[in-house]
Amino acid sequence: MEDLLWQSRTALLLNEGQLKKLRESHVLQVGLGGVGGICAEMLVRAGIRKITLVDGDVVEASNRNRQIVALTSTNGQAKTEAMAKRLLDINPALEIELISKHLEKEEMSSLPGSGLDLVMDCIDTLGPKVSLLCASLKAGIPVVSALGAGGMTDPSLIRTGDISESRNCQLGYYVRKRLHKEGIRNGIRAVWSEELADYSKVIPAPEGNPKKSIIGTVPWMPNLFGITAAAEGIRILLGGNFRAI
Repeated sequence: MEDLLWQSRTALLLNEGQLKKLRESHVLQVGLGGVGGICAEMLVRAGIRKITLVDGDVVEASNRNRQIVALTSTNGQAKTEAMAKRLLDINPALEIELISKHLEKEEMSSLPGSGLDLVMDCIDTLGPKVSLLCASLKAGIPVVSALGAGGMTDPSLIRTGDISESRNCQLGYYVRKRLHKEGIRNGIRAVWSEELADYSKVIPAPEGNPKKSIIGTVPWMPNLFGITAAAEGIRILLGGNFRAI
């Protein structure tokens, strides 16, 4: 009964076949930062019952302006473990696999395998991101990629579409450039913004950080990217149709 109650509002829009599809789908979610954390939560709240979470970071105080997993009570915890606890508090029946480490591009390429129905790319480092996208396409697994959400403030300029359509996004430009070298020009669902990022708001990343630089970020933009990416992922799993038939 509890299972029916907590999804009762969703069941008003989606039919039992669609809910069953979500319950039976296995999603690989890579990255649990400002974009990835809320993305994972939306997938689980929508009814995904099996999810693999990949992230090697721990929660830091500087994450609290934008990352749903970042609280004073989770400071210093592995993001995968803090996120898993949160998600299980939403749906105790959830099946979660955790990979709590930074994966290099070679390791990333081996992640998409049999049994996966969807890959969610919320990575903000170029090499691993491109490696995951290439491997997902090679394995024939649908993938949604979130591009750069930093340095922007306008929610109305967030867009979705094939990655070939993305523009005004520096990360998207470099991702497409790398993909072109692999012979890939389309076939990846993406989320980006047409707002021009303010790259004057950039500082060098601390030593040991996998990123070369850090750009200013407001709370809402990464979260809106993650919510939009989750919606695109659900749409793919349901064959492009949200509404009950």
